[in-house]
Amino acid sequence: MFIYYVFSSFGQMRTCKVTSTKERRFTDVTYKVIIKGMTSCEERDILNGITGAVNPGEVLALMGPSGSGKTTLLNLLGGRLIQSTVSGSITYNDQPYSKFLKSRIGFVTQDDVLFPHLTVKETLTYAARLRLPKVLTRQQKEKRAVDVIYELGLERCQDTMIGGSFVRGVSGGERKRVCIGNEIIINPSLLFLDEPTSGLDSTTALRTIQTLQDIAEVGKTVITTIHQPSSRLFHKFDKLILLGKGSLLYFGKASEAIFYFSSIGCSPLIAMNPAEFLLDLANGNLTDISVPSELEDKVQMENSETETGNGKPPPAVVHEYLVEAYESRVADTEKKKLLAPLPLDEELKSKVSSSKRQWGASWWQQYCILFCRGIKERKHDYFSWLRITQVLSTAIILGLLWWQSDSKTIRGRQDQAGLLFFIAVFWGFFPVFTAIFTFPQERAMLGKERAADMYRLSAYFLARTTSDLPLDLILPVLFLLVVYFMAGLRLSASHFFLSMLTVFLCIVAAQGLGLAIGATLMDLKRATTLASVTVMTFMLAGGYFVKKVPVFISWIRYMSFNYHTYKLLLKVQYQDIMPTVNGIKTDSGLKEVGALVAMIFGYRFLAYLSLRKMQLHC
Repeated sequence: MFIYYVFSSFGQMRTCKVTSTKERRFTDVTYKVIIKGMTSCEERDILNGITGAVNPGEVLALMGPSGSGKTTLLNLLGGRLIQSTVSGSITYNDQPYSKFLKSRIGFVTQDDVLFPHLTVKETLTYAARLRLPKVLTRQQKEKRAVDVIYELGLERCQDTMIGGSFVRGVSGGERKRVCIGNEIIINPSLLFLDEPTSGLDSTTALRTIQTLQDIAEVGKTVITTIHQPSSRLFHKFDKLILLGKGSLLYFGKASEAIFYFSSIGCSPLIAMNPAEFLLDLANGNLTDISVPSELEDKVQMENSETETGNGKPPPAVVHEYLVEAYESRVADTEKKKLLAPLPLDEELKSKVSSSKRQWGASWWQQYCILFCRGIKERKHDYFSWLRITQVLSTAIILGLLWWQSDSKTIRGRQDQAGLLFFIAVFWGFFPVFTAIFTFPQERAMLGKERAADMYRLSAYFLARTTSDLPLDLILPVLFLLVVYFMAGLRLSASHFFLSMLTVFLCIVAAQGLGLAIGATLMDLKRATTLASVTVMTFMLAGGYFVKKVPVFISWIRYMSFNYHTYKLLLKVQYQDIMPTVNGIKTDSGLKEVGALVAMIFGYRFLAYLSLRKMQLHC
């Protein structure tokens, strides 16, 4: 497979004299997968010797029934599948796929993977700051984002949130244009799209395809999969690949597809949408389609032998006929056209073949951009009325139950110990189940952005975990301001701030556990189950319910952030009053602080390693 396209160092298209025979091409692409069963492994062909070509300025449509391999072919062309499992020639400018090209190709996935709480302008601005070359200033990158907004006709909704399942935002067509804008922001010469009209009404779908045509007209190459376009959409495509069961049934100009199939005896008997006619053929359905004479003879012979039949050949026979017809009449001619290499200047050739990644920002810039984006995206969830009401109502209830409790008597201190233990449990439980959702929910976004080399995984991880810290501190402060003074705990600035610091250490440690569980399992049901068992175990071993834990299981206590937080809160309140409270010694507290700090970094390191091991197109 050969696909040629040219970049300048700023991502702009450079003109290059190319004759009409020098095409963007792919040759004899075959892709197989191994399916593991209970007792054996089965090798299944997904693509069988696909050959084709596309020029700059053209829109190539990949069509076929569900399961025909069109999305697999698109992913192969875009470098999104492991190349070692592919046979055939897959090169760009006569060079193999490289990390340099990875950040220069636009790839729009079928699902609209966007942050719901960012506006259209914020979404495109962050993409520009992360993806455009380092040599451009921040102002130039932001101007490019604004240019894309006007280029795609998004100026009316540029300050509107993207929206999602529970957040009202832009329309479906506008969301799709934002996804396209995220990719064309780098001015790629090659743009891939997977089902860009999926879920859109006919008018919006037509507008989306018109946008792709406009992009192609300025010298870009556009390759898109499409399932069942209307006749108006079909006529917007320059070239067409029709796939059936992983085999090539047609490649050529979209406008000539009907004439080709008519030449092999398959013509529509009634007026119908060309795309509908082609998909019926790819499915082996010849209803309202003329039957070729070769197939008629075969069907008559089979019917005379079996004395059954409806006069139409079965789909498998139709598929075999179409594949053989293409291979015998067209395939060899097309392959000969694609043999000549395209001459390129050596400077461009060395750039394209470079294996070095081209980051759009330094590590520190990536961290700062992702940190700011993280705060903007998540502040809406953190400060929702539901969460604020949950925290404040819990604080008020606790304050009323322990209203001005007495710390001078043993009974009073025992009651206060119950309050301190509940604080340790509440701020251990709450962050774990919030953090569990972090990486499973952002997996699609992380995979998409890492596939485009927008940033390093380390910059993302550190920004993602640290941008939560300022947000995590605000609600606990409000909680303690209510509980601390209503319950009559030690009234001094040092005791209050030490209690606050202890709670904050507990929150960050518990959050680390949630991140580690979520990143390791990447499945919300399994992660929630594991977290429930773990948090319950830590709570029971936290030092309040069981004073004397058996030796063989006592190690659980030292892994419990509830236990260490509870001991520290007792130390802050009562160390200068008595050395032992409720059966727990209030020592120096250094061991507890050290244990919490170790959990903060240890759990996060485990989460980072889990993300590293995942297949995120790193």
